[in-house]
Amino acid sequence: MKRVLSPLLLSLILAGCASYSGIHTESSKLEASALGARDIKTEWPQGDWWHAFNDATLDRLIDQALRDSPSVQNADVRLRQARAIAGIADSATYPQINSDLSTTRERFSENGLVPPPYAGSTQNVNELNLSASWELDFFGRNREALKAALGELHATEAEQQAARIMIASDVASRYFSLARLQAQLRVAEQLDRQRAELLAITKQRVDAGIDAPGDLEPLKGGLAEAHRDSVAIREQIELTRHAIAAVLGQGPDATATLDATLPQNGSLALPQQIPLELLGHRADIVAAKWRVESGLHGMESAKAAFYPNVNLSGFFGFSSVGFAKFLNAGSRLTGVGAAVSLPIFDAGRLRSEYRFVTAQTDGAVINYNQTLVNAFKDVADQLSSLDSADQQLKKQQAAYDSATQSYALAQQRYAAGITGRAPVLGAEANMLDRRRSLIDLQARWSIARVQLIHSLGGGFVETKTGTEQASNNGGRHG
Repeated sequence: MKRVLSPLLLSLILAGCASYSGIHTESSKLEASALGARDIKTEWPQGDWWHAFNDATLDRLIDQALRDSPSVQNADVRLRQARAIAGIADSATYPQINSDLSTTRERFSENGLVPPPYAGSTQNVNELNLSASWELDFFGRNREALKAALGELHATEAEQQAARIMIASDVASRYFSLARLQAQLRVAEQLDRQRAELLAITKQRVDAGIDAPGDLEPLKGGLAEAHRDSVAIREQIELTRHAIAAVLGQGPDATATLDATLPQNGSLALPQQIPLELLGHRADIVAAKWRVESGLHGMESAKAAFYPNVNLSGFFGFSSVGFAKFLNAGSRLTGVGAAVSLPIFDAGRLRSEYRFVTAQTDGAVINYNQTLVNAFKDVADQLSSLDSADQQLKKQQAAYDSATQSYALAQQRYAAGITGRAPVLGAEANMLDRRRSLIDLQARWSIARVQLIHSLGGGFVETKTGTEQASNNGGRHG
């Protein structure tokens, strides 16, 4: 016991030779409550929030994207890598057992250390060993390294979910953009027909000498513009379909016949203040928080490198020349030992390493603060945009209803023989123009709703497994 403890005590006495004094973090985490968040209980949005739109096509597209999208698959790969790294760190906290078997055909020198009768002969040298070692980790270097790896693992888990939320939001936004374009194309085709009919009526009036020939040119120009708009919209439809196919991890032909519809506008119970509960569950904030935790544990692991490192080792095996007595008792090898290592002078290497992990932790804290500030801005922007879109949509709906009523009255007057066809076409053009604005606002409202859901975390809930595992390993929570 004295032989084991004496070197350890001596090492502890000399521990002051390498010191981390004067090196510390310089950044502190922001609190969400300090930025205006309130502890509001809300159950919106849910994890599968897209089902609330009651669109089977949208459900199918998002399910396919979450399964086949290259972005999601890349996130899965990063998660597997993080799990493997955590497994490597975990293995360092346990004893290690190894075995080796070797045989070497060797000629022994007649003038070397090997005595007769083997000197000058060629023999097989055989060895079989079973060895074990265990780093006692008195100062927690390996344990803290494991916690740092677990923090990185939890951050990667959150980023994987963030990728899934982003993909679902992207598909939904592009889907509603496609629905807007297809609805606008139907209106443009109606305008084509309406302007073509108005041009034909005016031509008849010109031929009859009622209108001047110059009245035809503006109508021809308007019809050409309507054709141009239809061609441009068709191009945008194809490009949007291609973009959706790319998100799905498919070729352009996969969505060649995709038709989309805008959802029915409904009321949303939106929070009047930014909810602390939802912001705390945003995947990017959770990931940033775990990286701060990982950095803090990485600092503790680097700090432990300044203290003595104690290893126990032992081995058992056999060694012989030739196979005849290879496994005999006389050929056995045994040994046990303890080793203590302590840095005394390393030209500042450990202090530089500790400065590095400290700076990394500061960077993680700053990134967390920036992520939190950006999240507040994002949520506030989306709430403002959705509220504005909602108000504009209601006003435009009223304007469209009025234009629709005017068109209906014009049709009635035409059917009664009070007016000609031209006033009906004029009322129809006014209605279609307001219909185009209404479609744009309906799409804007739907996309703003998706973006707000994304900014509020997209229904992300941190898994209990990750939190409990970190807690069981002594993780700190900021």
